[in-house]
Amino acid sequence: MTSPARLDLPAQVSPPEFAFSDVLPHAVRGVEVVALPVLPADGEGGGPLLGPGAEQLADQLDVDLLALLEQERATGKAGEVTSLPVVPDGPDGAGLRLVLLVGVGAQRPDDLRRAGAALARAAADRSSVATSLSAVADDAGLEAFVVGAMLGSFRFHWRSTPPERVPVARIVLAGRPDGDLGVLRRALALGGAGWRARQLATAPSNLKNPAWLADQARLIADEAGLTYDVWDEKRLAAEGFGGILGVGQASATPPRLVRLDYTPRRVTKRTPTVVLVGKGITFDTGGLSIKPGEAMSNMKRDMTGGAVVLSVLAALADLDCPVRVVGLVPMAENAVSGNALRPGDVVRHWGGRTSEITNTDAEGRVVLADALAYAVATLQPTVVVDVATLTGAMKVALGQQVGGFFANRDTLAERISDAGAAAGEPLWRFPLAAVYEDKIASKVADADNAGGGPGAITAALFLQHFVGDVPWAHLDVASVGDSPDERFEWTTGPTGFGARALLAWLSGPEPLEGI
Repeated sequence: MTSPARLDLPAQVSPPEFAFSDVLPHAVRGVEVVALPVLPADGEGGGPLLGPGAEQLADQLDVDLLALLEQERATGKAGEVTSLPVVPDGPDGAGLRLVLLVGVGAQRPDDLRRAGAALARAAADRSSVATSLSAVADDAGLEAFVVGAMLGSFRFHWRSTPPERVPVARIVLAGRPDGDLGVLRRALALGGAGWRARQLATAPSNLKNPAWLADQARLIADEAGLTYDVWDEKRLAAEGFGGILGVGQASATPPRLVRLDYTPRRVTKRTPTVVLVGKGITFDTGGLSIKPGEAMSNMKRDMTGGAVVLSVLAALADLDCPVRVVGLVPMAENAVSGNALRPGDVVRHWGGRTSEITNTDAEGRVVLADALAYAVATLQPTVVVDVATLTGAMKVALGQQVGGFFANRDTLAERISDAGAAAGEPLWRFPLAAVYEDKIASKVADADNAGGGPGAITAALFLQHFVGDVPWAHLDVASVGDSPDERFEWTTGPTGFGARALLAWLSGPEPLEGI
């Protein structure tokens, strides 16, 4: 019997590079595209307005840009794009080829994030663009614009030929001084974390098994200066991680548990520790409680929570996070075989608590439980946060544009909610309603892993037993794990949702104050 050919992920495209320029876009030499901001009318009966550099560019090209906006019925709505092709006049056809007039709405961070993404899509396959969109933004708006331009450029391919489209190679932020370099570095870290999480979640599962994902974590640790530890199946068994082992036992590729540790530059004995736990199910068939084919088709991204945790840990140093952070990612493939978990089986988690498995497709909470119990008992966390594409019930409740979360402390809930709103990853708090505890009761074990009722709530109640009184938040991002289409900074397919929200929280000056 011949071994299957080794799979290697082909080289992927990179996000755009960014640079500042003091001059306005028309004066930036050698660019293929110039992009100008379009602001909504400032009064009744008026038309939209053009931002910095419009007068100079119009004179240079001898064109009435306001008339073009009127002809195209442009409004200045965030993300609206009006295009004007230009015949290049440089040698060998070099020079300006395209003008983009991009709506920036009210110039809030959300508006500028959307404008950045729209610009990036419209400028794809070009070598460079100079834009003054960032010149109408404050620091928060500049950060959002850069993040939007990065994530709106995302592409993933595994073709035998080069990718069909590539991101614009370089974006020149015209009309901004070099004093904004700190803001740019922060934006690149946030956008890079979103890009990495999305790329990991999009990788197909014939490559992305637990061992491969654990190796990606090791590479991240080497790159970001983190400490790294991994549990293979033998160590997991020796130390009693029965949930991870149970879920992964049917797969030809055994499970793993990965730990990454970040230590801030300034640390004392009183520096608090945050533990992040990410669900790392590299493919989810549902097990013997098998999913319908349509529901299984996107399950390569069922490790989005793990991808988020790895991507957050990778970016913490760049954002000068002031607290210790430990990332734990339990990794398993929920497969079907003669050795699969059966409905009615009982698993013993790390620490001794038992769960009756009444539905093998409720596997995410089973692996998370092991990691949460280990974290609370051994790491002395000040706060624990888990992230998972956990329940279809959350998608039913919220649709596909808002994530859900639970928290056992109001202050922590407020921080998570505010961070999500600021980062462009909105999260809606759900109740840990104890009235539904009876739904997860089992006659033979400490809990039933799938007792029914309001599914997102009962899943959270199941997990709550593994964290005790430690401040804890549970992000259920199943609703936003996939984007059905290209919308703002979201590209079709896995989203990597959650990385920016967690980084916005953890990179603040006092992320744990009052918790």
